[in-house]
Parts: sequence; C-alpha cells; structure tokens
Amino acid sequence: MSTEKSADDPQQVWDVVVVGAGPAGASAAYAAAAAGRHVLILEKARLPRYKTCGGGIIGLSRDALPPGFELRLRDRVHAVTFTRNGRFPRTRRSRTTLFGLVNRSEFDRQLVEHAGQAGAEVRTGAAVARVEQHQPDEGTAQLVLQGGETVLARAVVGADGSAGRVGAHVGVTLDQVDLGLEAEIPVPAKVAAHWAGRVLIDWGPLPGSYGWVFPKGDTLTVGVISRRGEGAATKQYFEDFVVRLGLADYEPSISSGHLTRCRSDDSPLFRGRVLVCGDAAGLLEPWTREGISFALRSGRLAGERAVRIAQARDTADVHRQALDYANAVTTGLGAEMTVGRRVFDFLQRHTGLSYMAVTRIRPVWNLLAKTTRGSTPLAEALHAHPAGRALRLDR
Repeated sequence: MSTEKSADDPQQVWDVVVVGAGPAGASAAYAAAAAGRHVLILEKARLPRYKTCGGGIIGLSRDALPPGFELRLRDRVHAVTFTRNGRFPRTRRSRTTLFGLVNRSEFDRQLVEHAGQAGAEVRTGAAVARVEQHQPDEGTAQLVLQGGETVLARAVVGADGSAGRVGAHVGVTLDQVDLGLEAEIPVPAKVAAHWAGRVLIDWGPLPGSYGWVFPKGDTLTVGVISRRGEGAATKQYFEDFVVRLGLADYEPSISSGHLTRCRSDDSPLFRGRVLVCGDAAGLLEPWTREGISFALRSGRLAGERAVRIAQARDTADVHRQALDYANAVTTGLGAEMTVGRRVFDFLQRHTGLSYMAVTRIRPVWNLLAKTTRGSTPLAEALHAHPAGRALRLDR
C-alpha cells in the first residue's frame, strides 16, 4: 500500500482513484483495495442517494458480488405476470426464486461500506470537473475537482455514469439511448400483499418499450422505458400504466426519470491510465436495460486491472494492461450486448410473436427463468437453445 503522504495531503498520489460510488465503482474499489492498493472513491452526491432503477438482482449480479457481501433483499420473486399494453395477462411461476429485489440506495451504500472495510477511502460531495493526462510518462493522471482542487492517481476507474466526465475524457460513444420514467409508490398492506413475490412486465405500445412493477415491502417500484425522442408518448404510457394498475390514487414518495445508454461496438474502454466501467462505459443489456450485473462484473475487472496499471513499469506496460481490460470486456460483456441487440431487434419486429412465445411456450419461459436465477448469460443460453438459431446467433 502506498504511504507516500498523509491522507489529508491533497497532493498524495493514490494508487487507484475510482470516480463514482455506484455498483461499478464500489466493485472496482473493493477489488483494488482487497489487493492492498491505496484506493480513493470520489462521489459527487451525499450517500445514501436515490438511483432510478428497478433494483432487480439476477443470478449474474448475485454471483458478481464481492466476497463476504450480505445481500439484503426487499422481496424474492417467484412469479411474473406478463401483459401486452395492459391486455392478455398471463402469469408464469417458479418453484425457486427467479431474482431478488433491492432498494438501490441501501444496496449502493452497503457496497461502498464493503469497499471501505477492504481499505478504500470514500469522499462524498466531490465532483470531478475534468481529467488530465498531459504527461503520462510521469506515472499519474490528474483529476481536477470543481473548485480547482487536484487529485493524483496512478490509475483511474471511471464509474460516474453515462453522462460523467470520465467517459467523456475516454471518448465513449453510444449506440442506443432510452428514456426511463419511474415512481416509488407506498401502498396499503392489502395492495402490498397482492404483489408480494410477483412482478409485472408489460409489453408497451411504443417500439421497444416495456413497463414494470417491482414489489419492495410496502412500496411498489413502477416504471416504463422507451427509446429517447418519444418523451411525450413515454410520459403518456407511464400515466396510463399507473391508472391501469389502480395505483393513481396513491402519492409517490419519489418520481424520477433517467436516460440509459448502450455503448457502440467500437467505443473505447480506456485512455492512458484511465479505465471506464458500468454505465460510464455504456455497459448494459440492450433489451431489458439491466445494468447492475454489467456494473458489478465490469467494475471488478476494472479494479483488478487498475491495480496492474498502478504497478506498471512504463507507458507500454500501462497500455498493455489497459488493453487486456478492454479485451476482457469486449469478449465477455460486449458479446452479451451483441446478442441482446439481436434479441431486442427481433422483439421489435415481431412483438406479438415474441409475447406469445414467452407467455405460451414453456421452453422459452424456462430459458428466461434460467438466465434470471442462474449464472448463465442470455447470450450463452441462447447459443445452446433452438431460439438462438431463430435469431441467427451462430453468425
């Protein structure tokens, strides 16, 4: 662990600085701190903070959590009700848990605390204004905070979201941008009991859109998502969805909106000593827009590789380690995204057929259930399934 200067010295050189304290950032910080590095997390907000997110923890997310992490679920999902713009309801059930549900503010705070227990230091209220790498041969990158203060690091991991400063510095490019609207709606005990253990997924009226209801005790997380550029229609879909569910008379405790962004296939994942992961890299599943598993997995990879960058002998070694990170992401998570895009395109072209397949054809439902509760990515499961041949995944 680096001990060059005291933690109070603003010119201390940190081994790894992680920008952003979401799942990707906390995962990266834990990996680097557990390896014995001197790690700092910079987060612009005060923790805990609300994050617009359904909070679904699928098997891939569960298995990517750091060692010793205690997952605290608000509910365990055993059933899914599907509708098509509010019609043709069909409920599928499972004897075992399909996935869990968390409150994101609690989940994120717990991940940061876990990274702190491994040795990472956390600084909130610290917004990064820009990243500088003018003299890479000197062995550091410089983060300039709002207000002018500078932080030096041998390696930087950007996990500050898809609109963050670090992604802009790296040059991340985006292929798909969607608008999500969501509300946290406290409900009476009778309503909460009606939804306990069951979620709703609605095939929406707009191309590529869907809505959801995720139960979390006495609160329902209700939302819709659609392609950006259909703001008014997406808002109308959300309002109609809430009314249709019989929830319009309940006052939301939080109403929010956000943009999800998927990376282009050739989007960079590093620049010099700076890596990006999670939303900052545009890593998420294009069909479901599930991002937690991508954040945890890419964050861990980034943290592990940042350790090697911090120890690199020269700029050639830095580049070699960063390139290894990029290759690991593109051959793993990138391949999953490619399959997700094909699935998404197929669903948009054949909405009725896809809805009928999920709700009426048991092997298709079994495939989806397997990928939510297990450790097999959708891409891998489809390659071994007849549905994969229909999507031409062998190309």
